Amino acid sequence: MNEHHYMVKQTLDIVSVSTAFLSFLNMLSPLFGLVAMIWTLMRIAEMVAGKPFSKIIRKKKEEENGN
Repeated sequence: MNEHHYMVKQTLDIVSVSTAFLSFLNMLSPLFGLVAMIWTLMRIAEMVAGKPFSKIIRKKKEEENGN
């Protein structure tokens, strides 16, 4: 009985970890899509402006601060 109990507990632990991991991957998929979309928009802004994105952001901050 003790051996059987250990095997069931170990199996449930593996199923639990697998379920948590798979649900985590499902949550990350939209997150990776969002990151890719932001990256693509940054690259498009760089191509349009002909400058690195960091310089575009700095310029906008300077305009907001009145410098």
